[in-house]
Amino acid sequence: MKQLFLDRREAGRKLAGILAKVAPIPDAVVLALPRGGVPVGLEVARALGAPLDVVIVRKLGHPWQPELAMGAIASGGVRVMNPEVVAAGDISEADIAAVLARETRELERRERAYRGDRPPVPVQGRTVVLVDDGVATGSTMLAAVRALRSLGPASIIVAVPVAPADTLSRLRGEADAVACVATPEPFLGIGLWYQRFSQLSDAEVHELLDARAGEMARSARAPFDSANV
Repeated sequence: MKQLFLDRREAGRKLAGILAKVAPIPDAVVLALPRGGVPVGLEVARALGAPLDVVIVRKLGHPWQPELAMGAIASGGVRVMNPEVVAAGDISEADIAAVLARETRELERRERAYRGDRPPVPVQGRTVVLVDDGVATGSTMLAAVRALRSLGPASIIVAVPVAPADTLSRLRGEADAVACVATPEPFLGIGLWYQRFSQLSDAEVHELLDARAGEMARSARAPFDSANV
């Protein structure tokens, strides 16, 4: 089996190359799902001249069946519940509150680790390009799309280097547009399509976000610097 990408950075550059063919991208902001989506998102953000931020999604697992999602929370104070699971499981408000408190603490910890003191990039009225290093079932990406809707973006484009075709079909039903470099069959797993697919640390994610924030700041200063020459 031949790998499609050397690493996530190369995958991001290839993904950026096809994004312009999918839909117009005015006033874009790139939101990456950490950790693996961040180096992909960095290259997409550079190509689009857009800011880069993270959107963190935490599943709210059923109190007695943690693998079953009764909802999800995401960056920006978003909470999405699955009322059918809650009703069928006879879950009390106290049960929900306990799970919500635990996952909120972890979400906030990750946001501090990734972003530091920098505020989130605003998305209201903007085109959000939602990036990961690939999707398999697409459940986390779907949760991210649904959560972001409540923040009022103009549109949401899901962008991934690799995914199964049936998962992309489901995502097209939720997002305004979908961009993907490759849909290999059989799919088998995201990491198999990369030559290098090592895990990133929280510190590495922080460094990549800082790097893009610094680039955006220098770009914003450039016209003023030129005027003073």
